[in-house]
This record gives sequence, structure tokens and C-alpha cells, in this order.
Amino acid sequence: MRQQSIYRVRIATIAAAIASLSVSAFGQTGHPTLTAALQAQAAQAQPANVVRPLSIEEAVKLALEQNLGIQIQRIDPQIQDVGVAQARSFWAPNLSSNLSRQSQVTPSASALSGGARVQSGNLASTVGINQTTPWGAQYSATFNNSRFTTNNLFNSFSPQLNSNLNLQFVQPLLRNLSIDQIRQQVVLSKKTRDLSDITLEAVVTQTARGVRNAYWDLSYAINNLKAQQEALTLSQQSLKDNQKRVEIGTMAPIDIVQAQAEVASNESGVIVAEAAIKQAQDRLRSLILDPGTPNFWTLEFDPTDPAPFTEQAVDVDGAVRNALDKRTDLRSAKNSLAQSDVTIRYFRNQIMPDVNAQVNYIASGLGGTPVPPDPTRAILGGNNTIPARGFGSVLGDVFQNQYPNWTAGVQISYPLGSSTAQANLARAKLQYQQAQTQLKNLELNVALQVRDIARNVQTNQKRVQSAKASRELQEKKLEAEQKKLAAGMSTSFFVFQAQRDLAVSRTAEILAISDFNKSLVDLEAVQQVPLNGGGGGVTTAGAGALQAGGIVRTGG
Repeated sequence: MRQQSIYRVRIATIAAAIASLSVSAFGQTGHPTLTAALQAQAAQAQPANVVRPLSIEEAVKLALEQNLGIQIQRIDPQIQDVGVAQARSFWAPNLSSNLSRQSQVTPSASALSGGARVQSGNLASTVGINQTTPWGAQYSATFNNSRFTTNNLFNSFSPQLNSNLNLQFVQPLLRNLSIDQIRQQVVLSKKTRDLSDITLEAVVTQTARGVRNAYWDLSYAINNLKAQQEALTLSQQSLKDNQKRVEIGTMAPIDIVQAQAEVASNESGVIVAEAAIKQAQDRLRSLILDPGTPNFWTLEFDPTDPAPFTEQAVDVDGAVRNALDKRTDLRSAKNSLAQSDVTIRYFRNQIMPDVNAQVNYIASGLGGTPVPPDPTRAILGGNNTIPARGFGSVLGDVFQNQYPNWTAGVQISYPLGSSTAQANLARAKLQYQQAQTQLKNLELNVALQVRDIARNVQTNQKRVQSAKASRELQEKKLEAEQKKLAAGMSTSFFVFQAQRDLAVSRTAEILAISDFNKSLVDLEAVQQVPLNGGGGGVTTAGAGALQAGGIVRTGG
């Protein structure tokens, strides 16, 4: 009887321990019915997300159409077109006109005033055109006409009609002959326009690179979640197996605690991996969609392109040559050198003597209605036999060159001593020499960056091969530990350690493949644009670096 009592006490103690451990497991894993209810309530509280299958090329196409950065940069060439038109507008002809009327009454100051009260009026009109030509010359043409009325006794006509044509032409012979300020600004504005195209190309390439890398990041995050879920499933299955072993008495109840801790750790890894997917979705969404798109924040993408891995040979020297020829930063630097060269040409021209050939031609005509005979006019020798001449006769005198007046000459000026143009030329030459050295330094940095990215491709390729082999070995190791545990030759600790090692190796393989594809994207992009982080660098991931979905990255 006493032995039966002791036996019953032991059974009760074991039952109590199992019950307490079951309650602890319930606290760790959650009641299935309650968890489902909470998930249903959360789903009802949040708007339903729309899932859209997306290939990597479709993502790039969407970015080219809707990315805000590209939309902003596409406006800049249009702005520069306006700048070119503005610079060329200084060559446009300028048309001017004037119409005026004047009236004047002059008191008599002497016998030669022409009358006791001289009244006069003038109606004048002027039409002119002037222009600076693309070869530096300047011309102007002015056509003046007037109708003058007066009661002055000494005037032969009243009204008197006047007309004259004034032509002027100035051609630089040294300074401003090959280039002047207008031509300098026109050429510089065209170079700036070319620079805006280069900048737009750089923004498009950098955006496409960002989209491709964000796509692979999302693909990695989804695959990493699957790996974490697989680790969670393994730990949950181990927990169930251990609970059965405790029930049949082949394992101590305390060993379940370690299995529960492993389940909790893997649940944490799943939570972190799910958050990483949301972050990757936001990153990709911001690159390929306009914020005004309906369901912008609720639209989710399902990558349809698996992360491929194909061993590739990298032509480093060819990539460097291609980058030195096509890199946008090098082309921008060469564009700046070309602008500096234009400035040097202008300043070199400005130190020349200012020699201008000038021609001035004036043709005039006079007519009107003769003033009636007057005794005073006759005494003073006035001629009362002048015939009347209409406006047509006056214009005939002008355009038939009846009364020509022309002037031709050369104007020369030259500053004595040093001039501002010489100082500007000296400064421009020094800046040009500095820019040439900076270009050489930039070419060196480009070659270094291309070689680094090419080396990353080769390194990531080897990482994939190594990670794949490690994952296969960890799978075999876990299988062996599980068989040992079933045969009583191992413990749960070694099984859980093998499970963790397998989870780490799976994540490392997924990450290595992602980094390999991102480094290929970077190798293509680095030959066209400078890279500023965010690409497929080299990831340092040891046994302790990948836990609960955590990633440690080094490099750009």
C-alpha cells in the first residue's frame, strides 16, 4: 500500500509538471482559436491589400513612366531650351517706331524773326530697325518723315515735307569678330542644354538601378520569410515530438523548455522578416509609382522573376574602357571643360584691339507748298518761284539718291597697360588647367570603382557557391542529428543547434544570390553613372550574423 501511495504521488507530480509546462507552452505559442480571432479582427480593421504580379522589367517600365525624380528631371531640358532661345534672342531684329506732334509760338525778338508772332507746328513719324548679326556686325536703318507748318516769312514751304533714310553699319575687324558676348552665351547655353540631357540620362539609369535592386531586395525578403517560417515549422515539430517523448517517459519534462524557447526565437524571426517585406514593398512602391496612384499604400507586389544564379565571367578591362567612354560624370566634366574652352576663346578675343569698320549713309528729300509772295521776302532776296512738291516727289528724291550723304571710316581703340580682359584670360587658363587635372583624377576614381564592383560580382559568385554547399551540408547534419535523437544517441540541444545552423545557411544562400544579382545590376550601372550606395555589395554573414532574420551588411 505504501509503495502504491508513493507511486501515485509521483504520478501526480509528473502530471502537475506536464500541466504547468503545457500552460507555459500555451503562453508561448498562443491558443489557436484566440489567435485566429485576433487575426480576423486585425484583417477587418485594415483595408484589403491588392496584390499585383510584377516582373523586373515591368517595374523598370513603371518607374520610367511614373517616378517623381525622373518626372522632375525631364522638365530641365525644356528649361534649358528656353535658355538657348533667350540667348539667341539677342540676334533678333528690333523694330521701333515713333509718332509725335509739336506746336510752338515764338515772340518776335528782331526783324529777322520772320514775323511779329511766329507760329509753327510739326508732325513727325519715325520707323527704324536695328540688329546685331550672328557674325558680330551691327546695322540700323531709320526712315524719318515730317510735316512742318509755320507763318515764318523766311520759310519757302508751308507746309514743308521732309523725308530722310539713315543707314548705319558697323563691322568688327579684330575684337568681337570670331566671337563676342552674345555668341559666347549662345554656345554656353547649348552646352548647358547638353548637360541637362546627360543629367537626365544619369537620373534614369540610377533610378533603373534602384528599381532593380529594390526588386531583388523584395524577392530576398519574401524568400527569407519562407526560410524563417521553415525554421519555425521545424522548431514547432520538435516541440511536439519532445512533448510526446515526455508523455511516454523517454525525455525529462524540463527539456521542453528549450524547445519552447526555440519556437519563440523563430517566431521572432518570422515577425522581423514580415516587417522587412513591408519595408521592401514601400521602397519599391516609392520608386515605380506616382503617389497619386489609387491604392498607392495598399498595393503590394508579387515578384514573378526568381533570383537567378548563372556563373559569369567578368571582363574588368572592357568594363573600365566602357565606363571611361560612357560615364555621365566624365561626360559632365568634359562638358564643363568645353564651356571653359569657350570662355577662354572669348577672353582671348577680348584682349585684341577694338577695330571697327563703319559706314553711314543718309538720303534726304524736301518739298511742300510754296509760301505766297511777300514784299519783305522779296526785299530779303526770297525766291517766290519755287514750284510745289508733293510727298511723292520728296520720296522720289530719297530713294533715287538725289541728295546723298555718306561717311566711311575705321575706328581703333586699345587699352594702355593691363586690362580686365587679360586678368580674366589668365584666371580662365588656370581654371582650365585645374579642371583637366580634376578630370584625370575622376577617370582614376571611375576605374577604381568599376574594378571594385567587378570584384564584388566575382566575390558574390563564390559566396553563392559556398552558401549553397553549406546549406546542403547543414541539411544533412540536421537529418543526422534527428536520427541520433530518435535512437537516443543525441540530445535536443544538438538538434536545435543544427536547426539554427540550417536556418542561418538558408538565409545566407538567399542573401548571397540576392547580392550577386544586385552586383550584376551595379556592374552594368557603374559603367554609365556613379554609384552612391544601395547596391549589391559584399555581405559579411557569419554564424552569429544571421539570426531571427537579421542581416549585417558591409560595403556599398
